[in-house]
Amino acid sequence: MTERRIPLERIRNIGIVAHIDAGKSTVVERILYYTGRIRRVAEVYAGAPATDWAILDDRDGRLAPVTPATTCEWKTHRINVMDTPGHVDFTAEVERNLRVLDGAVALFCAVGGVEPQSATAWHHAEQYRVPRIAFVNKMDRVGADFHAVVDQIRHQLGANPVPIVIPIGAEDRFVGLVDLVKNAAVFYDVADHGVTFQDQPIPADLKDEAARWRAHLLDKIGEVDPDLAEKVGAGDAIPPDELHAAVRAATIAGRVVPVLCGAAFKNKGVQRLLDAIVHYLPSPVDLPPIHTADGKTIEAKEDGHLAALAFKVVTTPHYGKLVYFRVYQGVMRVGEYVYNSTREKRQRIGQLLRMHAEEMEPRDEIYTGDVGVAVGLADAATGDTLCDENHPVVLETVEFPTPVASVSVTPADRDDRDRLTRALESLAVEDPTFHVDFDAELHETKVAGVDELHLARLVERMRREFGVTAEVGPPEVAYRETLGGPVQVDHRYKKQAGGRGQFAHIVIRVEPTPGQAFEFVNAITGGVIPREFIPSVEKGLIDAMQRGPYAGSPVVDLKVTLLDGSYHDVDSSDIAFRVCAQQAMREAFTQGTPQLLEPVMAVYASVPEEHCGRATADLCARRGRIQGMTRRGLLQQVHAIAPLTELFGYADALRHISAGHGHCGMTFEHYEAVPYNLAEETVVRLREARAAREQRRASS
Repeated sequence: MTERRIPLERIRNIGIVAHIDAGKSTVVERILYYTGRIRRVAEVYAGAPATDWAILDDRDGRLAPVTPATTCEWKTHRINVMDTPGHVDFTAEVERNLRVLDGAVALFCAVGGVEPQSATAWHHAEQYRVPRIAFVNKMDRVGADFHAVVDQIRHQLGANPVPIVIPIGAEDRFVGLVDLVKNAAVFYDVADHGVTFQDQPIPADLKDEAARWRAHLLDKIGEVDPDLAEKVGAGDAIPPDELHAAVRAATIAGRVVPVLCGAAFKNKGVQRLLDAIVHYLPSPVDLPPIHTADGKTIEAKEDGHLAALAFKVVTTPHYGKLVYFRVYQGVMRVGEYVYNSTREKRQRIGQLLRMHAEEMEPRDEIYTGDVGVAVGLADAATGDTLCDENHPVVLETVEFPTPVASVSVTPADRDDRDRLTRALESLAVEDPTFHVDFDAELHETKVAGVDELHLARLVERMRREFGVTAEVGPPEVAYRETLGGPVQVDHRYKKQAGGRGQFAHIVIRVEPTPGQAFEFVNAITGGVIPREFIPSVEKGLIDAMQRGPYAGSPVVDLKVTLLDGSYHDVDSSDIAFRVCAQQAMREAFTQGTPQLLEPVMAVYASVPEEHCGRATADLCARRGRIQGMTRRGLLQQVHAIAPLTELFGYADALRHISAGHGHCGMTFEHYEAVPYNLAEETVVRLREARAAREQRRASS
């Protein structure tokens, strides 16, 4: 099906980012309802929001793993909406969506204000320079305070928020809003879910406040637009269209953040939000060209050569592998071949779809600036570039958090083995933060993810979507090991068992390089080791680092310099130098001071004030270090860093401490050394656990 082509300047690719429970699903529901995409309102609380493609819902601990996508039209503009997850454990989803979006709506609760995940998403948007508008939702809630949230956006996020509406009343007296651009009051008809609304004169008791906030709006935009400031200074009237254009330019430049408000659940304010999306957020042509990996630029134009980015992969029962992509240049067409320049493979587009949650609408073409879904790209993965084979480019990709927690998974019965393998392969392709590793020595499958909750929802997805029941081991921390100081090793490998022997001799210096990737330096001079054996030395070192001699964990943060050595004309070989390097690395850990590294998480905990003391004491008991506390409405939010190994089960413990009113989240921060008094105990435990697994394997 060929759809009506929308001019580039009337396309909006937006994401809606928010903290959990800010009302995001309800806002998206209302957007679809008012744009005619759905015919009735299905409340999220009733369990049937139109954008919840995944069955899982974060209200009962079953977190939705699939980001819904939908397309709607408002006043001749097409709006592609990404309903990004609200929970902190879906940072990867937020990250990859922001990579392909042109603008974002930051959603805040009028009571909770700026909460941790909304702050995290905000900073991700800043990283990708995504222009934002803000919507303060739940103005009908007890404790709602629009201006307090605006202040939090200013002080806690370092932004320049500029209200373009102000509320008329609050809590149960919230009845509408004042549009400062049009200088009119807006009241909604509750009988038809707010579809009908009226612009009326501003009530007399609000005229002074509205005039003050309109003056504030003009002053703030005037700071960015000298021409507007000159007209305001001269007392000239500023028509709405001119003010819209000035606010738009300032928003796209990242100089201001327009702020709106409403109560989506009560059907108030969402139409003005749609107007703001159209008026203030950029189209593909409003933004600078994007960059390729080699520093070139790609401009948004349909007559250019195809350049698209695959930003999400989903496996479905009926269609198989679906690849979400954003077209930055050219046109993607059904039946044509595209070149995956990331993997250097040529593939044919079997089918193109435009998504509306779980509904799939076939399309013949997806144009520049639009988001679509391709069927038939079996080898594509998140971050791959799809382009014209005769004009290959590689677009900048997406960076994701490091997997730091793991569990072992074993099929419940033998019949599930193949299904488990297929399920893990599909999930690993979909989720770049999910890694699968098979331990050949123990014949054990390990899966690694961002944290305990991330792994739990992936196991739940295996059960629901792939019909696989697996026995899951307890969560384990992804430890690393390194050396605490430099050490020099002179190692000789000699083996003679009749016939030709094996001989290699190397001298290496191993030194820690905290936070740096492994580095190998060849300092051999005079040919004391032939050039052809040098790569074997490096391979042997890398082999030894896969499983360290101290705790059996991967070795990281080392620089190894090959200083000297010797060889035998007959007995030296690639394999001899490779084995010699492996043994030399192990000897370095015997001579030096090994260190065990553990992942440390940035943690937040939101609890009522009366439970704050117990919550901070519990974090400290978990080797947490309190970084600060901030007040969020009726809650205190504690910010800390703590080792992941101490945080398993923390969410349940916090709910118990706070009588069910607390919630928390965490993100990976960095690796740091385990305290000496705990390191030896931990190493013994890791060795015993591995020995037990080996014994179970041998007995089975």
